[in-house]
Amino acid sequence: MRRRYYLYGVLVLLFVIALFYKKTDNKQEQFSEKVKVALRVVGNQLLLAQQDSTSLVLPVIELETSIYQIAFENELTFNPASLVTFIDDSFQQLKLPENYRTAVIRCVDKEVAYSYEMNVGKEITLIPCGGRLLPRGCYNISIRFINLKHAQSNTNIYWYLFLFLMVFVCIEVYLYFKNSSEVQMYGNDKFSALGSFRFYPEQNKLIKEALEISLSKKEGELLAIFVTNQNKVVKRDELTKKVWEDHGVIVGRSLDTYISKLRKKLESDASIKITNVHGIGYKLEIIK
Repeated sequence: MRRRYYLYGVLVLLFVIALFYKKTDNKQEQFSEKVKVALRVVGNQLLLAQQDSTSLVLPVIELETSIYQIAFENELTFNPASLVTFIDDSFQQLKLPENYRTAVIRCVDKEVAYSYEMNVGKEITLIPCGGRLLPRGCYNISIRFINLKHAQSNTNIYWYLFLFLMVFVCIEVYLYFKNSSEVQMYGNDKFSALGSFRFYPEQNKLIKEALEISLSKKEGELLAIFVTNQNKVVKRDELTKKVWEDHGVIVGRSLDTYISKLRKKLESDASIKITNVHGIGYKLEIIK
């Protein structure tokens, strides 16, 4: 039962973690939507700057976590300096991060036609001269946000959570069917825990995992007395009276013989000892 409570505790913990990362994913989704709006504004401004009010800015694509791409329906030309201004203004309006890397990529050969890096407040900000118009052609514009802490992907986290949950579900299913099979096999018979054994006094059986050990009627009666009086000395006279009184003649060494048989059947669990208390009787000891 304690193990089951432990499993339930772990499942609750995993559920709380999942909720936490779900919130993080919601933030990422909101951030992604803001970026897409900002970049569509940038694409529209680039087209209007060349007097194009009819062709379309294609849907902004999130290539990877924190990497976005603008594509256009038709070929275009623009001044890179205008691109820098449009992106900066649009990002400021929507309060997006100010540290990012921009690359203008030719569709034909995937070569970078123009790129720059913006790191506000840092000396490594690099914006090459942008006074020269890019020749008319097909371009994709890629934006990569730098050091974006909250935009980390949680895909792997969810996979780990899923695997952990599957492991615990499998354990629970195993325990359920194991217990069900035991209930089916032994019905509602009561048992006593005896070290690593289960003792079923009504059936005179010892069960240890998949091992079933049959006991004789007298062995079962003796063991039942010992289980009731664990770690207590039981007198010889009491044992012989309870087990043999109604069964005819008592042979002097019968008790010792049955004790020896019980010891042999319990010997696979070193924590169980039936010790002889000289001149008095026997004691069942469970060493924890």
